[in-house]
Amino acid sequence: MISHDGYNNVDQVYDGYMEQEEEWEREGLLDPAWEKQQKKTFTAWCNSHLRKAGTGIDNIEEDFRNGLKLMLLLEVISGETLPKPDRGKMRFHKIANVNKALDYIASKGVKLVSIGAEEIVDGNLKMTLGMIWTIILRFAIQDISVEEMTAKEGLLLWCQRKTAPYKNVNVQNFHLSFKDGLAFCALIHRHRPDLIDYNKLSKDNPLENLNTAFDVAEKYLDIPRMLDPDDLINTPKPDERAIMTYVSCYYHAFQGAQQAETAANRICKVLKVNQENERLMEEYERLASDLLEWIRRTMPWLASRQTDNSLAGVQKKLEEYRTYRRKHKPPRVEQKAKLETNFNTLQTKLRLSNRPAYMPTEGKMVSDIANAWKGLEHAEKSFEEWLLSEMMRLERLEHLAQKFKHKADAHEEWTRGKEEMLQSQDFRQCRLNELKALKKKHEAFESDLAAHQDRVEQIAAIAQELNTLEYHDSVSVNARCQRICDQWDRLGALTQRRRQALDDAERILEKIDILHLEFAKRAAPFNNWLDGTREDLVDIFIVHTVEEIQGLIDAHHHFKATLGEADKEYQSIVGLVREVESIVKQHQVPGGLENPYTTLTAHDLTRKWGEVRQLVPQRDATLQAELRKQQNNEMLRRQFAEKANAVGPWIERQLDAVTAIGMGLHGTLEDQLHRLKEYEQGVYAYKPHIEELEKIHQAVQESMIFENRYTQYTMETLRVGWEQLLTSINRNINEVENQILTRDSKGITQEQLNEFRSSFNHFDKNRLGRLTPEEFKSCLVSLGYSIGKDRQGDIDFHRILAVVDPNSTGYVHFDAFLDFMTRESTDTDTAEQVIDSFRILAADKPYILPDELRRELPPDQAEYCIQRMPPYKGPNAVPGALDYMSFSTALYGESDL
Repeated sequence: MISHDGYNNVDQVYDGYMEQEEEWEREGLLDPAWEKQQKKTFTAWCNSHLRKAGTGIDNIEEDFRNGLKLMLLLEVISGETLPKPDRGKMRFHKIANVNKALDYIASKGVKLVSIGAEEIVDGNLKMTLGMIWTIILRFAIQDISVEEMTAKEGLLLWCQRKTAPYKNVNVQNFHLSFKDGLAFCALIHRHRPDLIDYNKLSKDNPLENLNTAFDVAEKYLDIPRMLDPDDLINTPKPDERAIMTYVSCYYHAFQGAQQAETAANRICKVLKVNQENERLMEEYERLASDLLEWIRRTMPWLASRQTDNSLAGVQKKLEEYRTYRRKHKPPRVEQKAKLETNFNTLQTKLRLSNRPAYMPTEGKMVSDIANAWKGLEHAEKSFEEWLLSEMMRLERLEHLAQKFKHKADAHEEWTRGKEEMLQSQDFRQCRLNELKALKKKHEAFESDLAAHQDRVEQIAAIAQELNTLEYHDSVSVNARCQRICDQWDRLGALTQRRRQALDDAERILEKIDILHLEFAKRAAPFNNWLDGTREDLVDIFIVHTVEEIQGLIDAHHHFKATLGEADKEYQSIVGLVREVESIVKQHQVPGGLENPYTTLTAHDLTRKWGEVRQLVPQRDATLQAELRKQQNNEMLRRQFAEKANAVGPWIERQLDAVTAIGMGLHGTLEDQLHRLKEYEQGVYAYKPHIEELEKIHQAVQESMIFENRYTQYTMETLRVGWEQLLTSINRNINEVENQILTRDSKGITQEQLNEFRSSFNHFDKNRLGRLTPEEFKSCLVSLGYSIGKDRQGDIDFHRILAVVDPNSTGYVHFDAFLDFMTRESTDTDTAEQVIDSFRILAADKPYILPDELRRELPPDQAEYCIQRMPPYKGPNAVPGALDYMSFSTALYGESDL
């Protein structure tokens, strides 16, 4: 028995038509007007086909009684030939003809349980209408299918979609929804807007609407009037079979346009995908070119090792490098992350749209950019290390240069007048005692000269070190050192000659003033000690730690402890002079106050001793100032270490957390994306800590601090970790978004995605986001993928491996694994589908014309096709013909345009 509200089974549609009528009649659901509407509609429908054979019917219950026109009707609508009819006029001839028609209907899979040939021959109207309805269902409605729905549901969905944009139209059924005529008008206007001005229609004029639709359909669409407007308006619930019959004629009339529209929509979808992909490719090329060009321009600067060999020049370069790291590089880090994100998104869209993978132009692969970036970072590290080493070298040079100048000044001061003294012939006019005094004096000078030998060697050694370290003013240093050495050689030679002269005169000069000699002997070393002490107290030093300056302070305290003994020696030596003065005064010795053995006087020693006592507290102050400086440096080390020891582990924890989320260990993809974006916000909120650390690091460098024993972290390692964290978050967000795009585009469920991720993670023991070939094979087997252990199984597996690892890296990453499993589980559009769509627009021709493309497609997509389609070169080509087949295969990488 047919259900009350649908036609859901082919057998049920054609079984029990009369039982359904009787049931509706018993339940009071059968409207007497339905029979009238069916009679008129079915008659018009039959005539719309019989007229093709040059005939028709006037009375549906009478004109089919002999079976002849019934058989003719079936031949016209089916295109097949029925058995030859009986031409006799007897009742049994008529029954035989009707049975031939009913047998043909049954041969098409229709079971006619309640309809017999005798009732048709006897003119039973209900039976005749039931038979015609089964024919209409079988040959006019059954083949209508929209989205795999049954005939009635498919036809209803078609009406709903076509009338959806029209106001006052809401198609819910095949009776009340069509009473006001607007639904019929909307169907016509949707396909032929030139025939009806829909905006002038009103829901309040149903009769006018129905007549307009029926007249236009009959005149321009070759659909005869099958319904009476008055019957539709005056019947509370019009007969849905009559309306379905009439609406099916609209469907078949517009079927060609429907196919063209479907084909055009499919082509538009494919072209939009290609246009978007091309835009992303152009964007990638632009970003890649810009980034690589910036790296190319930056590398020579980082590779340069040219300076003016001065500390100020190197400090300026270091400040320029800090500006580069703070201002110039961070935007490029973001650009690199965006470039990788765009590339991954593009490749995902290409895979999802069944397009070939994008291959950037030569030198602009992601790997090329990564290698260039790695080279940049290596150059940065090398450049900064060079700058710091240069600062240490130049600081050492400045210290050595000051030390050289100080010692050279002291030595030149000591040698002033010595050559003239050694060349003097004064001893030739001396008395004996004066001669002996001159000899003793010369001996004292020789002692003093020997004591100065170490100072000259120190000066030469410092000059040599300045040369080795490439001091910028080494020319003047070398010239001065050479002058000192040449003079020293002359002094040595002059000393030897004068000694020889005094030895020759020693036979004559015998008497030596013992007291003057004693003074000379003791004053000379004490004087040397004073000179050395004065040099030590003003000596320039350089230290880098508190321990080093504390060592100098301790040494100074130890020196001060020896001043008491030095004071005793000073008093003793000065006592010798006082004794000489006493003897001279007592005995009135001519020239006795002049010491022939030395040029030193008690006044000289007193002056120098006073200078030493003044320099001691000054040295105390200098050392204490340096101690405070080193304590401040120690505080900076601790500040940097305290902050770095907090920031470094924080970055490592964030990297571990982001990696764990990226492995799909936290809920759905949306949950993972939400958590990753929360981490991204948290990381950017943490940036002030990095900036504070940069400020401390700058203070550390400006204070010439080159090591820090309180932390294992350097500013460089923290910068790299920070950039890795930002890159990891961006990459993982991009990967999750691509997985969502894959899941939604391919229609895979969250459960399937979870199953893929769980299986992948199970075999990814090291949490590296990749599988070896053996791990990948085990993962496939765990998901139910059958891979034989024979030779054929190995061949099949290597074919799969070539798909998921096309570059033979030896690893399978999750994106490639997901793409493979998605393609195994879902369908995608193909080149064949696009070719079929173009063939519909081209009316089955092997080529298409530009005017046809402009008529069927939006303007921008039509021009896109016209510009890229090659000319058609096949047989029967006409001017302007385009080859849509090679164009379609090229869209999917199956041929080259």
